[in-house]
Amino acid sequence: MAFTRWDPLQDLLTLHERINRLSGMDAPGWMPAVDLYETADRFVITAELPGLARDDVQIHVQEGKLFLRGHRPAGTATCEQYHRVERGHGQFSRTFALPQAVDVDAIDADLRDGILTISIPKQTPSERHIDVQ
Repeated sequence: MAFTRWDPLQDLLTLHERINRLSGMDAPGWMPAVDLYETADRFVITAELPGLARDDVQIHVQEGKLFLRGHRPAGTATCEQYHRVERGHGQFSRTFALPQAVDVDAIDADLRDGILTISIPKQTPSERHIDVQ
């Protein structure tokens, strides 16, 4: 059995994301599957975005939140009746509260084989020695 340390902040952030989904703060439509994890020096978000081009995705960071938005157009096939529609189409929007300060200028995003990877470096605390005069 593996034990993990309880993180009340993470529980609060998860609850916040669920409330956003229910209240409609995230755009209706479809919601891409996302993984968010942390390493010693960065946060990493991976999102499944098959069929999207780089120009179909927008990433914005403001006030400690990362916004991921985009659009996947509906299929262009003309038909009289669909028998099954399982893939999401239209607008999507995801918002992630970042639990600590990040280096906004060093954020990197790469879309490859339908997987978007966003690397968000943590802001290193600055340390300065002050000489007493």
